[in-house]
Amino acid sequence: MLNLSSILRNPFSFLFTRSSAEEQVVTYLTREHRRGRTLTDILTDRYVQNRLSEEQQRRLLDRPELIRVLGEQDVAAARESFRNG
Repeated sequence: MLNLSSILRNPFSFLFTRSSAEEQVVTYLTREHRRGRTLTDILTDRYVQNRLSEEQQRRLLDRPELIRVLGEQDVAAARESFRNG
């Protein structure tokens, strides 16, 4: 929970916070990708589907640290699957 002093220091900080569900999914995506699975395949897992909306999943694909870990090609393929799906 935010306290008054933190709100006064940065009143728009809530706009940039990430949910713990997103962080857990990032950890899951990274682990599964290192095991050799494609990002497109991982995004169809029930674990991901039950925790994040499609919009949240798209937003994940814009995170620079995730792109670095997963690679440009896999992220581009996953973005394309959102467009086609």
